[in-house]
Parts: sequence; C-alpha cells; structure tokens
Amino acid sequence: MGVSEQTKFWQGDFGDEYTDRNKIAADDRQAFFARLLSRTFGVARICEYGANKGHNLEAISRLSPNFDLTGVELNEKACAAMARLAHVRAVHASLLEYRPERPFDLTFVCGVLIHLNPDDLPAAYRQLYETSGRYILINEYFNPVSVEVAYRGHQGRLFKRDFGGEFWDLHRDRVRLVDYGFLWKRVEPAWDDTTWWLFERI
Repeated sequence: MGVSEQTKFWQGDFGDEYTDRNKIAADDRQAFFARLLSRTFGVARICEYGANKGHNLEAISRLSPNFDLTGVELNEKACAAMARLAHVRAVHASLLEYRPERPFDLTFVCGVLIHLNPDDLPAAYRQLYETSGRYILINEYFNPVSVEVAYRGHQGRLFKRDFGGEFWDLHRDRVRLVDYGFLWKRVEPAWDDTTWWLFERI
C-alpha cells in the first residue's frame, strides 16, 4: 500500500503545526473516559491510534496507575511529546502500519478516521478490530452519508461519515454494540461535537 496524501500531510509541517496548537488539558477528558471504562470489564492494556501528544492517554492514566498504555502516532514531533509522558509507551508509526506483539484489551481512535483517505478506512477498521482482544472505541464527527469538509483551507483532509456504522457493518457477526453517545461541546467543552461507539468482540 502506498503512502496516501493524507498521511504525508499529517507527517509534515501541517501535522507539526497542529501539534503546536493542540492544547488539551487531560483532566478535562477524564470524565468521559471514566464513564466509558465503567461500561467495560477487565481492561488493562489500552492502545490509542493517532494519539498526538497523548492527552487522552494521560487522562486515562490519571484514573488508575494500573493501565498499560500505548499511543501510536505518525507525526514525529507529536510522538516525541507523547514519549515524555511517564505512563505512556509512544510508538512512532501509522495506524495502518503498527503490529503489536499481542492484542490490547481496548483499541480506540478520537478524531482520527475523519482525516484518513476514505480508501484506507476498511484497513483502519480491520486494524482496530484485529489488534483488540475485546473492546473497540470510535469517537469521530458523524454524518449519515459521507461528506467532505474544507479543513483550514485544504481539500481532501477531513470527512464526516457514519464511521461506527461502517465498522459495525464490516464486523457485524463478530462484535456487539455496548454503548454509543454524543459529546456535546456546549456541556463538554473538552470535546468537539463528536459521536462515539463502544463495541465488544464476541
């Protein structure tokens, strides 16, 4: 598989600039992950794909010191920042390239699939499924049908669609829907009007 224009985009200067301006307080995201993890059982090993500087993983680490956390990030600058977090293993790789030694208890993405080349989505869904031994979380911008949105003056860099539905259709006989919801920025300003789905392998 060749490297997509979207991957090159996030690996380069634009990805560096995003990392510089991406300032999220981990404490502000703890409440969501506490609610989310309360719907799971036996989760210890967690992997976030497209983790950037690791703010989501840092939020999870503050819920318990017992989580084994891995963040996979293709932008070198962001990955270097994440590597400075004491409780996170930072891996410099793309979502589609990473091959863990064994499955995680939970794999997840937050605002990552929206930036992938749509042709790469089936492979991304398979990666989330195959590298998880139990749970998969998808948290992205939602639209019933695929639409492209101009992103900071660029085309072909942000898409809204039914990511959860597509994942479910691909793995319908192998996963069950545990829960889903909407993170409304008006009441949860650490998020950005995203829809999330939690699946469990069966």
